[in-house]
Amino acid sequence: MKQGANRLLLGLAILALLAACDEAPPELPESIRPIRTFTVTEVASGQSRRFSGTVEASDSSSLSFQVGGTVLEVLVNPGDRVTQGQALAVLDRDPYELNVKAAEADLEQARAFESQKFAEYERQRTLYEQGWIARARFDNAEREYLSARSRVSYSAARLNLAQRDLANTTLVAPFDGTISSRSIDPFVEVPAGRELFQLDATGGFEVAFGVPETSISQITLGTPATAVLPQFASPIEVIITEVGSAAGAGNTFPVRAALLEPPASLRSGMTAEVSMLLTREDESQVGYLVPLSAIAPGNDTGEGFVFIYDAETSTVRRTAVGAATTVPGNTIVVTGVSAGDVLASAGVNFLVDGQRVELLAPVAAAGG
Repeated sequence: MKQGANRLLLGLAILALLAACDEAPPELPESIRPIRTFTVTEVASGQSRRFSGTVEASDSSSLSFQVGGTVLEVLVNPGDRVTQGQALAVLDRDPYELNVKAAEADLEQARAFESQKFAEYERQRTLYEQGWIARARFDNAEREYLSARSRVSYSAARLNLAQRDLANTTLVAPFDGTISSRSIDPFVEVPAGRELFQLDATGGFEVAFGVPETSISQITLGTPATAVLPQFASPIEVIITEVGSAAGAGNTFPVRAALLEPPASLRSGMTAEVSMLLTREDESQVGYLVPLSAIAPGNDTGEGFVFIYDAETSTVRRTAVGAATTVPGNTIVVTGVSAGDVLASAGVNFLVDGQRVELLAPVAAAGG
């Protein structure tokens, strides 16, 4: 009996061993490699140029009354933020209210006259159908009725115009924005169409500047640049959004650059200095200074890669680069990266595309 118990225990042990073999092995924790980085900043080719300009709203509108009259109220001042539909100024409404009343009276009179002519038309039609009057008399009654009906349409149109003019005695904001200028005061007579306010839309800003004819061919849409404003300590990234095709004053071409992340306190009219790299004609790409320790060699001669850090996913992206030339200080000029890219600066041979990493203290940008 003792031997049977031993066999039972042995069988249970074998079953437990087999069950353990069927279980999946525990997952290993994901390896997150710490890396040192530096930020690509220093350009090694091309020509850096600076242009002075002025900050302007991306969307701006000159506002005026569609009707003339005497200004009774001005409800906003320069710098005020307004919302769509908000009243900005009001004209004297009395003359336009009188026009509306006159148009209403004229329409009422026209409708009464139309009713009279319609009744006469119906009477003449009955007499004509019964043979009591000639065709000419019936035709005359029909013409008078149609004329009276046209007068009603004309009077209704006049009333609509008078009501529209009355509504236009209040100038409202067509969109959300900021009043950048005002050239109107109460109790002043203003004609229709005269510019009274400048309204800058909320949101986007641009820097408008002029570029001489010797450099305009080197500027294209989408070119990145930076803008320095005296009011702000840090430069602001901009991108070229408009390049003029005709020269203006001083034989310069108008260029506009959109500010990618404008500060909340930015205002139209502030001065700015735009800096950008103009590529020379013999250069198809811009080269940047990168330390040799950031380059991972490829399988072929002249093939190399860098690992660009993605802050959103905390991973690195393997990116091919081209070597331009070497410079003193264990640094190389490469193409294929952009200003602002954060690169792994050491241990690149142990990194793979898409690997999760954590950042150590950054290293200063490479220099010559």
